[in-house]
Amino acid sequence: MNVSSEATRSFWTLDTNLPSAPRLEQDEHCEVAVIGAGIAGVSIAYELALAGRKVVLVDRGPLLGGMTSRTTAHLSPVCDDGLGALIEMRGEALARGYQQSQQAAVDRIEQHVADLGIGCDFRRLDGFLFPAARMDEKDAARECDKEYAAAAKVGAAVERGEGLPLTGHESAPILRYPNQATFHPLKYLCALLADFKQRGGKAFADSAVTEIKEGEEVRLKCDSGSTLTASVAVFATNSPINTWVKIHSKMAPYRTYAMAFDIARGLLPDALYWDMDDPYNYVRLTPGSGRTDYLIAGGRDHKSGEADDGDARFAALEAWIAALVPDLGRERARWSGQVLETVDYCGFIGRSPGTGNVFIATGDSGQGMTHGALAGLLIRDLVVGGTNDWKAVYAPDRTPPAAFAHYVNENLTTVRNLAGYLLPGEIKSADDLQSGEGGFLQDGLSKLAVCRDHDGKLHSHSASCTHLGCIVRWNSTEQCWDCPCHGSQFSPDGAVLNGPAIRPLA
Repeated sequence: MNVSSEATRSFWTLDTNLPSAPRLEQDEHCEVAVIGAGIAGVSIAYELALAGRKVVLVDRGPLLGGMTSRTTAHLSPVCDDGLGALIEMRGEALARGYQQSQQAAVDRIEQHVADLGIGCDFRRLDGFLFPAARMDEKDAARECDKEYAAAAKVGAAVERGEGLPLTGHESAPILRYPNQATFHPLKYLCALLADFKQRGGKAFADSAVTEIKEGEEVRLKCDSGSTLTASVAVFATNSPINTWVKIHSKMAPYRTYAMAFDIARGLLPDALYWDMDDPYNYVRLTPGSGRTDYLIAGGRDHKSGEADDGDARFAALEAWIAALVPDLGRERARWSGQVLETVDYCGFIGRSPGTGNVFIATGDSGQGMTHGALAGLLIRDLVVGGTNDWKAVYAPDRTPPAAFAHYVNENLTTVRNLAGYLLPGEIKSADDLQSGEGGFLQDGLSKLAVCRDHDGKLHSHSASCTHLGCIVRWNSTEQCWDCPCHGSQFSPDGAVLNGPAIRPLA
């Protein structure tokens, strides 16, 4: 199982079936084992297969059924936390490396689309940064000036402008970023997987890794009892399952929400749109048939497990986009996903700290598509040649001094959560739960995670996340348990849906 078992379905899964693959039922030996079959894992496996390596790819659930299927698929090389903030955090040289590497990731996707003739609606287009709702025009202009100057320092193309065809923003100060891109992520990745298999790569689904033994070779025990042995292992599991604290303390999980609507073709120019709110909201289009396209809006983020008000966030998101585009059509889909925000805005991609033959790709920071494609390039180079020009930008063992305040602030979540063991439960009795409801209750000195699924069946498990023991919280929107500390997710019956946990709730 993975997050494909959660309650909502993304827009991308409405017209694309997840690719089938067998379960790993026999022992396998390979040069490189890649764990996690989202855009990072598939890109890494594919690039290494192109480089002639014998690769096996495994996922705990359906291929492409993880967080990749819940993206809105903006292909933007511009740091979504702001180029000015990135420079302040990492310095101009590393910020420039970030920009160059993210541009290379978009270029690589475009190259694969051309080489394989992939029909995934890939296209180059403009990206627009515009003021948040009720934002003072002078503040917006200052923000534009700051980002314009920062873009020049890192080599990002940008132009000042005025006005967008969004209600209330007809004369607003804006920035236009040319040569951005977007696509249909699942159609793209299905094509990569097909060519990966043609090149001798093996892919296995529904094969959860439950034990990891590192050494001269890496041995991975799966829940089927089979063992995958590799000279090199790469963990691309959204949040890595091979390390307990070193990486997870430097990033935090956030829930983000998305909705898709019909829109008349030509009503809004095909582009990427981001506002200046914090957290920001975002918009893109995707082609439909006839005279109808689709608009996808996202945002309303919050820390995972710290809110259970999905309906209210969807309502706020719909109100926000309807105010900008009053002639919006009917809703087609609504879903949520999880992003991992790092303390310094850049992902952790490279050699896992303290190891020689284990690599990780994590910390998408809201830009999972570009980080995933980049991981394919960077880890391919590290495995094949030992180095890469952007290694320092994404080095997993980095601890930027400027990120210390962010580090402390994000880790307060863990402190507050563990202190929750001293507090009473959320509910007094499981009998109080209606279908689709959940919460934790006190059971002597322990806490139980209790929920009643939509079929009316009651489930009761320890409320302690099996990663580091934080108290999980019920997510009524997705009908799962979320860990606020490090992003693990569990189904009502306690099964793991998303790492870093590898064991079910007790």
